Amino acid sequence: MSRRKKSHQSHGTPNRPRLWGKHAVAAALDNPNRRILKAWTTREAAAFMQFPKDVPVTMAEAPDLGRLVPNDAPHQGVVIEVEPLEDVWLDGLLAEPPDRSLLLVLDQVTDPHNVGAILRSAAAFGALGIVTQDRHAPPESGVVAKAASGALERVPWVRVVNLARALEEIAEAGFWRIGLAGDAETELKDALGPQRVALVLGAEGEGMRHNTRQHCDALAKLPISDAIESLNVSNAAAVAMYAAATA
Repeated sequence: MSRRKKSHQSHGTPNRPRLWGKHAVAAALDNPNRRILKAWTTREAAAFMQFPKDVPVTMAEAPDLGRLVPNDAPHQGVVIEVEPLEDVWLDGLLAEPPDRSLLLVLDQVTDPHNVGAILRSAAAFGALGIVTQDRHAPPESGVVAKAASGALERVPWVRVVNLARALEEIAEAGFWRIGLAGDAETELKDALGPQRVALVLGAEGEGMRHNTRQHCDALAKLPISDAIESLNVSNAAAVAMYAAATA
């Protein structure tokens, strides 16, 4: 079974991540499945936020908010402390996928900015969700939420213990698994075909692990120029999702 593990980060308490930035906070406030515990805001930002009546709200100056987030992150005048979202299970996500579905599988992509950006693209292209390996992915955090620009609240994120087994379950649900690899001979547009597609992307530098590649139905590359060796994984994911969504 696959689950979302509870998160831990600094600038908060265990299992109580802090989110910041107007888009990330507004999306969290709009998410009925997100429990908001505390809020800090400038008076200017408070005018744009609809905080639940039962949430303690502290008015503060921008420099004070900067001390609530790591490295004086761009909080845009609002910070909230939340409970992590409930577990998302792979079998639930795959129970009744639409005939035309797009799924993202990340093999040890650990940078929270990249995962957040991938969540944002996944929301833009209507992806069913993303799947990551439990111990080799960033926890739910303000950095992920800011990069996701609200998509952390909208795109299901499944964490699994065994990625190879998860890929087997994804195949059983009728998905065509395409691994993106720079050394592949086939271009992505030629590897697409079935309407249910799972795009598999590996970590920057190392790429997909051998066992992950073995659990793909096809390997494909993006048609990028020889002037550059590869794209950032979040950029590659966005390009691949666009190709799959418009095929």
